[in-house]
Amino acid sequence: ARAMKTFVSLVVFLSGLWIGFVCCYFVLNPILKGNRLKLMSIARHRHYLDSSENAWLETRNASIDHTHHTGEESTVAQVLFRDVRVLCWVMTGPQNLEKKARHVYASWAKHCNKVLFMSSKEDKELPVVGLNVTEGRGQLYWKTIKAFQHIHQHHFDEADWFMKADDDTFVVVENLRHLLSTYNPEEPIYFGRRFRPFVKQGYMSGGAGYVLSKEALRRFIEGFRSGKCTHTSSIEDMALGICMEIMEVKAGDARDKKKRETFHPFSPEGHLIKNIGIKTSWYWGYNYYPTTEGPGCCSDLAVSFHYVSPRTMYELQYYTYHLRPYGYKYRYNPDSVPSRHAMPTPKATPVKLKILEGKNAAKRSSITEKRDETGLYISQT
Repeated sequence: ARAMKTFVSLVVFLSGLWIGFVCCYFVLNPILKGNRLKLMSIARHRHYLDSSENAWLETRNASIDHTHHTGEESTVAQVLFRDVRVLCWVMTGPQNLEKKARHVYASWAKHCNKVLFMSSKEDKELPVVGLNVTEGRGQLYWKTIKAFQHIHQHHFDEADWFMKADDDTFVVVENLRHLLSTYNPEEPIYFGRRFRPFVKQGYMSGGAGYVLSKEALRRFIEGFRSGKCTHTSSIEDMALGICMEIMEVKAGDARDKKKRETFHPFSPEGHLIKNIGIKTSWYWGYNYYPTTEGPGCCSDLAVSFHYVSPRTMYELQYYTYHLRPYGYKYRYNPDSVPSRHAMPTPKATPVKLKILEGKNAAKRSSITEKRDETGLYISQT
């Protein structure tokens, strides 16, 4: 009897186990299958992106028109291009000329008054200067020192401001000129994303890029000539900040009138999307000024973003110079242009735009649009 009872219990246990297994299979299988398909889809998508990215980087014609819309009012930008001359130099290396530097040259660098790429080897296809340096992160400050020395010796009179950027930095040069237009290049000052630690007045993030006035560059060169500045650290941006402070070059405030930052050490999504996970704890402690995430992080006249892939370079180029919402007329003019930048006398240009209405319309109307350098003014007639 005891054996029979044990046998029945075993049968009941095995039956329950089987029924539970079958139920779990029918319940979990669709979920697991869906996840497997999702993972396979993600894997295929990543493989496609990787292969297409590699194929795209190998092309020689990855570029878009860097000019503004045809007929778009750009008088202010043209005047500042003439009066606020910016030499851009880009930190790169032989291994990145094809992968990164060429795409910088084909996109935002076109807007600089002059552009140079600083590497350890010269290249004939791009304006690459071969410096007598060794490549590697530990050599970045040496490369920076020698780059500025080369510029001071060969190109000092060709610009008023000298912008340093990495080969994964995107720069809106027109917005940079707008920022600089209210300052005198003969003043010892430099701008960028201001960090707090290690230097009393702060220093500018290397990845976000920084720009030296003519006098600031002059003093940087004099600092090394006189021995007041030395190669104190391989950390390029901090070491340069130490020299700037020694040579009494002011760390300028590059924020806009609403106290929003213009230079950014991460890509746009790294600042615009909250809790994206890119900004680590050091970032919040390094910022000289209070900062935030989301749209309030960034000025409408942002100057730079860092960690930008070559593909994203062209996307940002398109968004900056070509994308417009239909039905709006762009008339944002946050500040008047300083008086020292002579502007042409505004000339109103009437343009007749006929609006054809439906068949049952009682009348036809037209709009006379008057355009001048300060914006668009519309009156209906």
